[in-house]
Amino acid sequence: MEYLMAGMTPQAFVAALAITCFAGFVKGAVGFAMPMIMISAFSSFLPPETALAGLILPTLISNLSQAFRQGVAPAWQTAVTYRRMLIATVIFIVISAQFVRIIPQDLFLLLLGLPITAFAALQLAGVGLALRLEHRSRAEWILGAVGGLYGGLSGVWGPPLLVYLLSIKADKLETVRVQGVVFLIGAAVLLAAHLQSGVMTPSTTAFSAALVLPAMIGQSLGVAIQDRLDQSKFRRWTQILLVLTGLNLMRRALGL
Repeated sequence: MEYLMAGMTPQAFVAALAITCFAGFVKGAVGFAMPMIMISAFSSFLPPETALAGLILPTLISNLSQAFRQGVAPAWQTAVTYRRMLIATVIFIVISAQFVRIIPQDLFLLLLGLPITAFAALQLAGVGLALRLEHRSRAEWILGAVGGLYGGLSGVWGPPLLVYLLSIKADKLETVRVQGVVFLIGAAVLLAAHLQSGVMTPSTTAFSAALVLPAMIGQSLGVAIQDRLDQSKFRRWTQILLVLTGLNLMRRALGL
C-alpha cells in the first residue's frame, strides 16, 4: 500500500482516488475534462511530477472505449483524417515532456492554471471559441503543436482540439470519436515520453495504475446516467469547477 501511495499520506491517496472517480464521471457524462480536473486538483496537494504521473494511465485506459465506441474502422478513419493534428501533437508532447523536471513549480502551476482558467471562463461566458480557418491543414499543425506543448508538461491537450472541432463544425458523434482517438494516442505517447523523462518511476506508475479502477467506475456511472442529465447545466458546473481550480493554481503560483 505504501508503494502504491508513492510517498504520500493515506489521506492524500484517498483524496486522489475520489478525485479520479469524479473526473471519470465527468468524462463519461460530458466527454471531456478528465485530465484537466485531475491535474488541477492533484496539483493542490501533490508534487507536479506525481500529479502528472497519476493521470497518465487512467487517461489512457478511459479513452479506449471512447475511441472505439463506433468500431475499429471509424477510429482508423478518424486517425487518417486528423493525421496532421495527431503528428504535431505527438511530436510536441515528446519534446515538452523532457522539460517537466526542470521547470520551477511556481511556473508550472502558472502555465497550467492560466490556460485552463481562460478556456473554461470563455466557455462559461458563452464566448464562441470557433476560429475562421482559411487553411485547415495549417490550423491542424498549429493547434496540434500548441496542444502537444501543454500536453507534455501537464497531461492536458484537449482545449486546442475542442477549439478546432468547433471551428470546423464537427457533429456530436464525430467530436466524441475524434477526442477519444486523439486523447488515446496522445496518452500512449505521453506514457512513453515520461518513461524516458523519469516522471513514471515504479512508485508513480503504481500510483497511476491504482487510479485506473476508480476512473473506470466513475466513467461508467457518467455514461449510464448521461441521457438523464441536463447536459447544459452539468457542463456549466464543470466549467465553474475548472475556473475555480485554475484560479487556485494561479494563486499558489503567485504566492497569494
